[in-house]
Amino acid sequence: MTAPAESIRAAVEAAYRDEWGQVVATLIGLTGDWDVAEDCAQDAFAAALVSWPRTGIPHRPGAWLTTTARNRAIDRLRREAAGAAKLRELAVLARDFDILPVGDVPDERLRLIFTCCHPALPFPARVALTLRTLAGLSTAEIARVFLTAEPAMAQRLVRAKRKIKEAGIPYRVPPAELLPRRLAAVLAVLYLIFNEGYDDADARRALTAEGIRSTRILVGLMPHEPEPCGLLALMLLHEARRATRTDAGVLVPLENQDRSRWDRVLIDEGVVKLDEALALRRAGPYQVQAAIAACHATAPDAANTDWPQIARLYAELTRLAPSPVVDLNRAVAVAMADGIPAGLALVDDLTVSGRLDGYHLLPATRADLLRRAGRRAEAEAAYGEALRLVPTEAERRYLTNRLREL
Repeated sequence: MTAPAESIRAAVEAAYRDEWGQVVATLIGLTGDWDVAEDCAQDAFAAALVSWPRTGIPHRPGAWLTTTARNRAIDRLRREAAGAAKLRELAVLARDFDILPVGDVPDERLRLIFTCCHPALPFPARVALTLRTLAGLSTAEIARVFLTAEPAMAQRLVRAKRKIKEAGIPYRVPPAELLPRRLAAVLAVLYLIFNEGYDDADARRALTAEGIRSTRILVGLMPHEPEPCGLLALMLLHEARRATRTDAGVLVPLENQDRSRWDRVLIDEGVVKLDEALALRRAGPYQVQAAIAACHATAPDAANTDWPQIARLYAELTRLAPSPVVDLNRAVAVAMADGIPAGLALVDDLTVSGRLDGYHLLPATRADLLRRAGRRAEAEAAYGEALRLVPTEAERRYLTNRLREL
């Protein structure tokens, strides 16, 4: 008895979400050709829509799709004389693949992630290639979420694949001595993907889910590395309060968010993942950021937030990953922990240094601290400066409302 058409389509869509990256990664490992891998993976999913209504949904959809895609690759290479040597190699690998138990089939996604995020590639290309090959987003989808024309995005992907081939970038996990630096590049790409979707635009929200999903994969593949787990915790804790970040298109600051609407399931999971990362006793920037997020997420209300602990965590983050933006966030924590004048002094030091010139959150933060200190005229001037620099409409509305309140 065949399954209903709706069940078949749902099963194929679920398999696409869960198996695309694995199928493509396996084919790249077998053929060494990124385009052949993607084309044959697409063919396999199309074949599933035709075959599964007749034969039923296979017990192991991923294995069915991988075998079908591999057979498509063999057929394609057989038709190309230049593929003769690779075909012989594939034939051997295919036999080996067929006799391996499921649990022994190596997960190629780890190689795929590190290759997509190789430092020899421009950073935008790393992001686009990761979304295309690991997450399975179409070129049109990637172009749309990054507000880029589809032909331009297609060219970016073509150039990235050509760079991998021409530069001889190895399809592998880097050796131990290179792993820390390469892993940092991978985590930066995944966090950027998450942050690009962390707003209210429906077309971009899928990126947040893909960032979390890809990071989950990395955590599963590298269980003894603490920073992937720390990044996953950070993402989950941020995602838990997404619904309360804006109200009618206006930014809602953390202290005013409705905490009863925060997702406690995500918060609990985030705290567990953070504990797992910290248990490995190798602190890193993502673990510290997750610890800061956990302080906010677990506080019963804004008044009972542990600001002294947050200030200490920002001091540690400054040591691990120094940047003027971290210094600005630390200034806010110091203001809440030690008093507004102490925080304002740090903000004024940043202003004098010029390291955050043109960054709207510097005058916005200064304006908020001045408002809390009762220095209305100076606060008005700072809000005006922030409004001239603010990049998003939700933040503009928030700053405008604050200015009106003064």
